[in-house]
Amino acid sequence: MCGFAGFFDSSARASAADMEAVASQMAARLQHRGPDDAGVWSDAGAGVAFGFRRLSIVDLSPQGHQPMRSPSGRYVIALNGEIYNYRALRVELERAVQRPNFRGRSDTEVLLAAIDRWGLDGALQRSAGMFAFALWDCENRQLHLVRDRLGERPLYYGRMGRTLLFGSELKALQAHLAWRGEIDRDVLTLLLRFNYIPGPFSIFKNIRKLPAGTIITIDQSVELPAPVEYWSAHRAVTAGVANRFPRGEAEAAERLEALLREVIRDQMVADVPVGALLSGGIDSSTIVALMQAESARPVKTFTIGFYNNRFNEAAHAKEVARHLGTDHTEHYLTPEDALAVIPRLPVLYDEPFADLSQIPTFLLAAIARRNVTVCLSGDGGDELFGGYHRYFYGRRIWNSARWIPLGARRAASRLVQKFAPGSCAGQKLAKLAEVLDADDPRALYLRFMSHWRAPAALVLGAAEPATVLTNGHRPELTDFIEEMMFADLVGYLPDDILVKVDRASMGVSLEVRVPFLDHRVVEFAVTLPMSMKAGSGQGKRLLRKVLDKHVPRDLVERPKWGFAPPLASWLRGPLRPWAEELLDEKRLCAQGILDPAPIRARWREHLANRRDWNCSLWGVLMFQTWLDQNPCAN
Repeated sequence: MCGFAGFFDSSARASAADMEAVASQMAARLQHRGPDDAGVWSDAGAGVAFGFRRLSIVDLSPQGHQPMRSPSGRYVIALNGEIYNYRALRVELERAVQRPNFRGRSDTEVLLAAIDRWGLDGALQRSAGMFAFALWDCENRQLHLVRDRLGERPLYYGRMGRTLLFGSELKALQAHLAWRGEIDRDVLTLLLRFNYIPGPFSIFKNIRKLPAGTIITIDQSVELPAPVEYWSAHRAVTAGVANRFPRGEAEAAERLEALLREVIRDQMVADVPVGALLSGGIDSSTIVALMQAESARPVKTFTIGFYNNRFNEAAHAKEVARHLGTDHTEHYLTPEDALAVIPRLPVLYDEPFADLSQIPTFLLAAIARRNVTVCLSGDGGDELFGGYHRYFYGRRIWNSARWIPLGARRAASRLVQKFAPGSCAGQKLAKLAEVLDADDPRALYLRFMSHWRAPAALVLGAAEPATVLTNGHRPELTDFIEEMMFADLVGYLPDDILVKVDRASMGVSLEVRVPFLDHRVVEFAVTLPMSMKAGSGQGKRLLRKVLDKHVPRDLVERPKWGFAPPLASWLRGPLRPWAEELLDEKRLCAQGILDPAPIRARWREHLANRRDWNCSLWGVLMFQTWLDQNPCAN
């Protein structure tokens, strides 16, 4: 795992030394992503420069230094990520090329040799990994920006005047003299709806996230072309539905376990210590169980807990770790821990981000980094194998409510929301009312994912843009749960879960790898019939069968709690003074971005314990905290 940044301006007239100094300054903002080494490269005649920070994982020698030139000399690359099957690719290249010219053992060098041999698209089709990279073609004088299939590694890009800026994080782009950051108020509405900013948008005008599985090729033209897909979840799911796994559940479980073992073996390859993040749930327990089966020594595992038993999974993780025989570390999170991390969040995430579990994820990464440099995680299991409660809850609601006339549902929704009590049962009833008046399954799912029903009403002078949830082209799916899983696979997963994990882990120079999101696993999972994923009203049916071979069912069979801290009570208690300052009415009015009235109304209801508004308030609080550290963005 590493970080890179750069710029491209064919009209620039600067010396190589000056260009490399700027690229170095940009890359210096990414030192947390790569504390072990730094490098720069430029082509002054073309107006392009790369800066790089390296976290050494494979081939710790200087032979892994980046930016790196291909064996032919045609290409120069700055790569963030890992090519997991690089050893197999190297063998294939050595057979294809009579006298291969490998200088070291890095996956970056293998990828460059593969591009030399098979071209960019051919190399990508053969590669399995998580990556984002910038590739300069010296022959065609073109810049290629590339992002992995599922969007595990970040890549931002955009023009400021004639200068194209690109990099792993926004903070690197901001180091360039051409940077002019202006808040995109339309995009801010998406933050308030989802608590994250969906791609391809960013919080700044003219800056975009490169979509997963795409390449954008830039030459001397002023206009930026559209990204081109080399892999798509849409195509993968469509092909999977058309070619369902032809055998029974037992054979599917065997195939899944064999595939996961192969992927995990690839992902455990490193020249530095490797561990795993363990919650004690089905996903992470499966990954750890298979890691331990592939390892001759105890796997190092890490978990974090809360002193509130309603949210605490640490005890379950400890039991799983004991059964598997791992070398286990746990840490319990307090409100004071959270308060200490909050000021760091705007720097970690660059743009406002409000997943409630961002704090424990960061602290868990920090605990793990004391012992290892790489960790495997169980992220992606819910989206691929049907694990979220909302899938089943949503299907039950839709199957029951769709027979009721829409007008009657809307009237009932308004009535319940107005008079729902503040008790736990009342909270659930109010949430039901919020989704009851949806007019189709997609609208119902959008309500589930929304923290504010009409966020454009909160942001002054804004209009909400369309996203994959509101205007995206989707495969033809007949199962309600399968459609929601696809929406998460292309939306919530890359734009929330993977952003959270990447920034939290790289903030402490920890590389996190996600076996479930290897495209080989994804392409197998989408062939499975829904009966193997969410059959009999139970999610992750096939994963459970794999895990049953390694861990007793009673150690992992429990309600799903997620990984969020008890924020609702913290906002009424130790975090209240901090929140009061950020939500002050005069402050909001002076900023002139958000309408204070609905925000203050929710804050009062939350403090009075009439409703639990912690999720929607957290989105506002994270924007306010970010704005404090980016005052020139307004």
